Amino acid sequence: MVKNKDKPWWKRLLAKITALVAAVCMMLLPATAHADMQGVDMSNWQCGADVYNMQADFIVVGTTWGTGQVNNNCLVSGVNTDANRMIYQAQASGKKFGLYHYAMGGNPEAEAQFFYRNTSNYWRHGIVALDWEMDDNPAWGNWDWVRRFMAECERLSGGVKPLLYTGPVAGTIPGDIRANYGLWIAQYANMSPTGYQANPWMLGAYGEAMRQYSGTGVVNTWSPIDLNIFRGEGWQWDLYANPTGDSTPPATPAAPVQPNTPQPTPSTGGISHVMQWGETIWGLAVAYNAWPL
Repeated sequence: MVKNKDKPWWKRLLAKITALVAAVCMMLLPATAHADMQGVDMSNWQCGADVYNMQADFIVVGTTWGTGQVNNNCLVSGVNTDANRMIYQAQASGKKFGLYHYAMGGNPEAEAQFFYRNTSNYWRHGIVALDWEMDDNPAWGNWDWVRRFMAECERLSGGVKPLLYTGPVAGTIPGDIRANYGLWIAQYANMSPTGYQANPWMLGAYGEAMRQYSGTGVVNTWSPIDLNIFRGEGWQWDLYANPTGDSTPPATPAAPVQPNTPQPTPSTGGISHVMQWGETIWGLAVAYNAWPL
């Protein structure tokens, strides 16, 4: 019999035992692969969408516009009347959620206050974001407007920093804003319909936390829809939502706060209606044309 003369027998045995122990340890260790999250954002154009059965890790819902001056589709005085239902279905189906405010270039503190008053019960449970676009926004290009809006949100919430959503102008975002707030960048390779992509075009080019890579996405319960990839896992999403780790009561549907405009003495006008979950007096007034309210 030819003996292995490279190593003594006890060293060969030790090597085998070491390899076995290493293999067992690898089996017992949790997976450490980076698992990005795929999801959608929804505005008043997706009212009624089936969020519960939607194939998504998260949804981000447009909740407020300006300070209440928009009425369109399911927007009533700047408030998305379907947002509560969307967020409820997201929570019930185990999805992460977020909410955003569409900037309309008014007083930034007033817009931040309108956003917070209408959605404060969801803060620290889901991420919040400022939608900073050119359309319907006379303050476009004024980065100090963004600073003031963000600062007011932080003041009102006790430290929650909204993400900043914007388009390909990401390269012009001032350094202090980039350093202080997570970025959510919209930039598309093309306008062709697509499903979720694990590595979309230009991902991470601006150091963004989240990338919106399609406006013509296809998911099982709605299309077209905006597709997004969050460059992180659930616990990182939660840190954006609740950076200080403060304990919070369970998220509950918000009661929309309407603009402070004087109204005549209330009158039912003889209408009889059984309130359903998620409905508001304001929304019913619109549905029944029951003015004045």
